[in-house]
Amino acid sequence: MDGNQTHPSERFVRRPGDAVAAVAGLVVLGLGMVAVRNGSVSGLEEGAFHAVNDLPGALYPLLWPFQQVGALAVGPILALAAAIARRFRLAVAVVVATLAKLALERVVKAMVSRERPGTSIGPDAHLRGDVSGAGESFVSGHALLVTALAGLVAPYLPGRWKIVPWVMAGLVLVARVYVGAHNPLDVLCGAGLGLAVAGVLNLAFGVPGPAAPDDPPHEA
Repeated sequence: MDGNQTHPSERFVRRPGDAVAAVAGLVVLGLGMVAVRNGSVSGLEEGAFHAVNDLPGALYPLLWPFQQVGALAVGPILALAAAIARRFRLAVAVVVATLAKLALERVVKAMVSRERPGTSIGPDAHLRGDVSGAGESFVSGHALLVTALAGLVAPYLPGRWKIVPWVMAGLVLVARVYVGAHNPLDVLCGAGLGLAVAGVLNLAFGVPGPAAPDDPPHEA
């Protein structure tokens, strides 16, 4: 086997589902921007916020690690790990997604401004850890990045392991509301934008697909 070819029988494909995911993510973002355009929090969203934020404080040590998965440093770390594993397309896509997070988050915040729950909800919001009560929070950068990374990584994982990045992303979204850093639409719309980023990058770079019928069997 050629030492420069780690996955000789692997081919990369463009999936129509990634285009659908990108459009769906942008629709979610667009609807959310309309909903929060005046900077307020609806009664329905406030109820959803309290359903998560009012959970017992004893859960904090369990949820704190998950919100760190959405931190900016995770992107470069994951890109390095992908490069070491000789998954160079994935490594480049992760770097682009991380840069896109920095740019697109600012674009959205320049168009729509809403304060963190400590201000937009008020004193009823439980702020845990070092979460600030003020500052722009729409959209959630953590939600954007972790969802984009989940969408990029999942196609490279085998079988049931594909669900793991999505479970991690879901826990990050819950954790950000639980600690009082974001309102529900902040994280949902951040996830929508992250899904759009992943969909576009998967279309641009391709994702691992099944071997063509005439490909030779992979040798161990």
